[in-house]
Amino acid sequence: MSVSKPPPPPSNSHLAIPPSSTSTPSSSATSPSATPHPTALPPPSPVKISMQEHFAINVCPGPILPIPQISDFFPRFHDYPCTPPPPREKKILKEETFNGETVGGYKDGERRESHDGDREETVDSDDEDTYLGTLEFNLLFDQENNCLHCTIHKAKGLKAMDSNGLADPYVKLHLLPGASKANKLRTKTLKNTLNPVWNETLVYHGITAADMTTKTLRLCVCDMDRLGRNEFIGEVRVALKKLREGENKRYNMGLERIAQNKEANNQLVEQGAPVAEEERGRILVSLCYNTEKGCLLVGIIRCAHLAAMDSNGYSDPFVKIILQPDMGKKSKYKTTVKKKTLNPEFNEEFSYDVTLDQLAKKTLEISVWDYDLGMSNDFIGGVELGINASGQRLKHWFECLKNKGKKVEHWHTLTQQGAPSSDKPD
Repeated sequence: MSVSKPPPPPSNSHLAIPPSSTSTPSSSATSPSATPHPTALPPPSPVKISMQEHFAINVCPGPILPIPQISDFFPRFHDYPCTPPPPREKKILKEETFNGETVGGYKDGERRESHDGDREETVDSDDEDTYLGTLEFNLLFDQENNCLHCTIHKAKGLKAMDSNGLADPYVKLHLLPGASKANKLRTKTLKNTLNPVWNETLVYHGITAADMTTKTLRLCVCDMDRLGRNEFIGEVRVALKKLREGENKRYNMGLERIAQNKEANNQLVEQGAPVAEEERGRILVSLCYNTEKGCLLVGIIRCAHLAAMDSNGYSDPFVKIILQPDMGKKSKYKTTVKKKTLNPEFNEEFSYDVTLDQLAKKTLEISVWDYDLGMSNDFIGGVELGINASGQRLKHWFECLKNKGKKVEHWHTLTQQGAPSSDKPD
């Protein structure tokens, strides 16, 4: 589209004055040298300009720059992570150059390089950590009780996941390698906030000093969605070998989007059998020989990180203990069944009437089972304590015989020991 300018009106200097009708012939005769009457000039051709140039007149002194969308400056409203556009750089028209310096501008290459440097810093500073948010938490390893205390304090500046510009965040913890429901802990969910404050302490039981050298704690921040799947916001990972015993260390880390790491998967494959053994779980057992009553007190306190045997990803565990050689019905005990859990807490104690001399020749078999109604029970794992044991199991047995009247507690890893030929126990 073009706009045509109308021709300008003729000026008075070009108008011809007609001769007066009252003039006498003498006057015309007396001025033979008068200037002849000038002819009228033709109208100039119309000037055509574009509509863009028409609106740019007296409005934009420089070149016309594209206007960025306002959403470019708010990356959290995008469906995918992105960085804001670099700042617009106005090009200054050089009107006059004198000794390498432009009038009204800068020296060649001086200010332009500084602007380019500022642009790179802006892009680098606005990475994923900025808009995914940060997580603040504390870690404390209690080696005496084999516990890892994880206190989740708060998060700041989380990415908006819901249509209202907010989120319903919660924190989920895993121990790597071997992440499963057995070692998953999670906080409560806070509604409609991007700066949640939990101040919640989660405890991992059965964590030994050897675990602290090989395990990594993974903390994921997720958004709960009632109508669909929960959405992943970001995560942080902490190598537990950097945490000293008894040190209550505080962390404030930026969330990251860490995809499935091939190296981590390779580590799981390389470890092979140890990982499969660890997935069976652990059990905390207490032993005490009471000299006054002449009996052995066996306490089944709790289990941790048990293998999932049911289709729902959990188990219904109970513990069975037998003192061998078999002493009849008095040598067999069972705990109660704990429903739908991989970290059951029993706190049950059983007594065996046996002399100290006889106890030194016996073996205590402990096995963990998954209860199935109307079907055969599934064997999860077991452990044997006695004179024929080795390692931590033998040490636990000797400490019980040596320290009479004192309760001795130890964590033991469940293995295939005690697995019968059939899945269902007697």
